[in-house]
Amino acid sequence: MKKGLIRYSIFAFILFFTLSTFLTGVQAKTMSKKASPELEKAEIFGDIDVTSDKLTTVIVELKEKSIAEAKAEGEKQTKASLKTVRSKVKDEAFKKVKKAKIKREYDRVFSGFSMKLPASEIPKLLSVKAVKAVYPNATYKPDNIKKKSAALAADAIYPQMDKSAPYIGADQAWKSGYTGKGIKVAVIDTGVDYTHPDLKKNFGPYKGYDFVDNDYDPQETPNGDPRGESTDHGTHVAGTIAANGQIKGVAPEATLLAYRVLGPGGSGTTENVIAGIEKAVADGAKVMNLSLGNSLNSPDYATSIALDWAMSEGVTAVTSNGNSGPENWTVGSPGTSREAISVGASQLPYHEYAVTFASYGTAKVMGYDEEKDLQALSNQEVELVDAGLGQADDFAGKDVKGKVAVIQRGAIAFVDKAENAKKAGAVGVVVYNNVPGEIDANVVGLAVPTIKLSKEEGESLVQEIKAGKRSAVFSFTLEKELGETIASFSSRGPVMDTWMIKPDVAAPGVNIVSTVPTHDPNNPYGFASMQGTSMASPHVAGTAAIVKQAKPDWTPEQIKAVLMNTAEKLTDENGKLYPHNTQGAGSIRIMDALQATSIVAPGSHSYGTFMKDKGKQTKKQTITIDNLSSYRKAYQLEYSFKGQGISVKGTEQVVIPAKKTGKAAASVTVNSAKTKAGTYEGTVYVREGGKKVAEIPTLLIVKEPDYPRVTSVTVEPGAAQGTYSVEAYLPGGAEELAFLVYDKNLEFIGQAAVYKNQGKGYQSYQWNGKINGSSALKPGEYYMLAYASAKGKSSYVLTEEPFIVE
Repeated sequence: MKKGLIRYSIFAFILFFTLSTFLTGVQAKTMSKKASPELEKAEIFGDIDVTSDKLTTVIVELKEKSIAEAKAEGEKQTKASLKTVRSKVKDEAFKKVKKAKIKREYDRVFSGFSMKLPASEIPKLLSVKAVKAVYPNATYKPDNIKKKSAALAADAIYPQMDKSAPYIGADQAWKSGYTGKGIKVAVIDTGVDYTHPDLKKNFGPYKGYDFVDNDYDPQETPNGDPRGESTDHGTHVAGTIAANGQIKGVAPEATLLAYRVLGPGGSGTTENVIAGIEKAVADGAKVMNLSLGNSLNSPDYATSIALDWAMSEGVTAVTSNGNSGPENWTVGSPGTSREAISVGASQLPYHEYAVTFASYGTAKVMGYDEEKDLQALSNQEVELVDAGLGQADDFAGKDVKGKVAVIQRGAIAFVDKAENAKKAGAVGVVVYNNVPGEIDANVVGLAVPTIKLSKEEGESLVQEIKAGKRSAVFSFTLEKELGETIASFSSRGPVMDTWMIKPDVAAPGVNIVSTVPTHDPNNPYGFASMQGTSMASPHVAGTAAIVKQAKPDWTPEQIKAVLMNTAEKLTDENGKLYPHNTQGAGSIRIMDALQATSIVAPGSHSYGTFMKDKGKQTKKQTITIDNLSSYRKAYQLEYSFKGQGISVKGTEQVVIPAKKTGKAAASVTVNSAKTKAGTYEGTVYVREGGKKVAEIPTLLIVKEPDYPRVTSVTVEPGAAQGTYSVEAYLPGGAEELAFLVYDKNLEFIGQAAVYKNQGKGYQSYQWNGKINGSSALKPGEYYMLAYASAKGKSSYVLTEEPFIVE
């Protein structure tokens, strides 16, 4: 067992005794707000300490409807009328709130503004009648796994290196004439290096907008920016969507627009993300991609609301689902959006081979084209030929037919070395490094089986060839064979409050090769391999651009539904179907979506919670079917739900004329006497003429959902010496919330406070640094644990890092 696992196993043991003994004793004398001066409850939900006078930025939502919301409800709304309303609200706020300053204003897909003010003044802001809600200006970061990113040398790149786009069918779409041409795709991210040779063709004179520096140059953060590290994330995302050079994106002829909302170091806030969404809609984008997120599992967070209304304005919004898996309830905003397409990450089919080559310990398989080539070479005695750098001239006058070429790294790309060897008749290549050590790169799809060696072993091999030892035997063995699987890091649903299934779909997101800036004008060809749901989302955005080009009259809702209807269901390593909240409807397939003659909506459905203690409870679902064909169709529907005591019935057949829409209804009944508490999955099977049209994932929850009662706790120094600001996130509130202090060895020290009946969302407190009401902590490192319980369920979370007492 690893050290970290031992630590947390011990911690779980400590916690069991702590909570089973200590909390039982304190519950009878739980301190009320008045009785606990060391831990004052804030008056506002959010990641905001309203007892502090520190200036903070919040997002203010107005009761007055945005342009998109009003239009969707058949009401008239204009920018001018909204501006008038906002002016009145601001005037009233300025009369009540001290030192307030308006920063950004929103009207198209979100009605309101961002405001900077002392945190202690926020309760006064809430008293303004026209204010609907106040949200914290949360931090957003790219949804990629940084530690798995790898810059790639130019000799490791070639046009088809990234197989993910062809895997989902992009190359077949191109052959059919659909490349995303004429479709504007907004990349709301860290900016984009629009000077990259593989992206130049995708940008027009207007590049987008930079909300970090407030100008029209949405370039990535360069090296040397005093505010933080350089960035490359947005460029990688843009390349996956639409690169058109050495690397081909999913929609290589789409028009890109870049909106820089994440600044130096890849960090940004809600106010800029919403501004980016608004600007993309105003600029005529038909697709937008947001490969960013935070940990807030809430459908009504400000960014999610903006995305929902962007969809109603005709923009297909695509967002990453997050990288906090594999547990359920880990999806974060904006992946929690009701309407936008939330994307989980999959890994492509993976066949990994090992090679045994005499006494060469650094020998590894770099790449191959087809497995049969490896099998043909395996265990065969072959002759080795020194072929220099593997350039075409290096093969002149040499007989390498049926032999293996030994080549040094350098001068040209690995792919060209392998291709030149194949043209000369070689059946394999050994490539060795030109600098000390091994070659890191693996290159998918090399023309012949290619083995890589370190510089030292490669030079030794060449010396043996020169000495006359020219024969060798390579033995290849399959180490790993997997189909397309869901990445373990990919976040899972359901979404709090709506109980929606998330993600909606999955797409390749592991080891994705795409463009990155080099921040060097003399060497503009930058490429890197990254992974995360950040890499999966742009596959879907590019696909949406292709579908929109092919089907210009389809709405974002139809595009979302057809991608879900035609997705491929995935199974795990053991062949077991993944749960709905792991894969959504499955992995996208472009050609199946383009060839669909029916669309079933919604693409997934949650019946929500069934809370009755006695008797039966029934809920209904309406299903809409679009018959896109030119002839009448009869659709057959079947319904299933896993779980004892759950019955489902509904419309069994719907006959729909050509180019018309029909409806079906399904009812689910839960018998509380027979059904245990838990989350249950179901499926609606829609067929036409015995052929699959769609399989709609469905979900219901019996009794109180098993979501975590607390998901985060932080401790920061307070305004006064020796005081601290304590924050906890309670997804559904808590009947009891306890803060417990442990030393750096996770030995229990004492209680900070215990509270009853806390609201949901972020809760902020002030703590005087004392435990058990009176004892001051000695200088050192400590952990704070938040324990929350509600409706018979409980959970706890520890601060990620210790806090310091000086």
